[in-house]
Amino acid sequence: MKKKHSFSDRLSYMNLLEDGYSLNHISTKYGIGRRLLARLWHLYQQDGPDALRKKKNIRANGDLKRMIVSDIENNHLSLVEASLKYGASAERILVWLRIARTDGSSALDITKKRGRPKGMARPKKKAPVTELEKLREENLKLKIENELLKKVRALVEEKQARLYKIGRKPSKD
Repeated sequence: MKKKHSFSDRLSYMNLLEDGYSLNHISTKYGIGRRLLARLWHLYQQDGPDALRKKKNIRANGDLKRMIVSDIENNHLSLVEASLKYGASAERILVWLRIARTDGSSALDITKKRGRPKGMARPKKKAPVTELEKLREENLKLKIENELLKKVRALVEEKQARLYKIGRKPSKD
């Protein structure tokens, strides 16, 4: 589970870095990712404390993704530098790099629809119209319940047989 770091926490991390503590020390002691800490440190050095406030994520289209990937490959930018320059997370840029390297830059245009698909809702229960349909539905439920009880009984008997075989007496439950 990822931990959320408040503005005051981030500011205290930057003060520790200024005091000479290493990125690894702060990362392990406070549970903040090393990449995130390095990114925050760069932002803090460039823009000061206001850069530590959380910003809204960008919604990148295929053109922006291609531009970021080509800038990284042509200018040999690190993920942190590209993240700072374009405002996208380093993890997301890494995913775009992998996609571009394996499937080509045209694969960056493909986006998945967000949210639950239309057909995922539970089917609506239809009320039985006639007495015959009601009886058939009740009969089906009783058959299912009967099969379940038979399976439970078989499992209990199997467990008792195993316990009897190894010399234990079955419990009274």
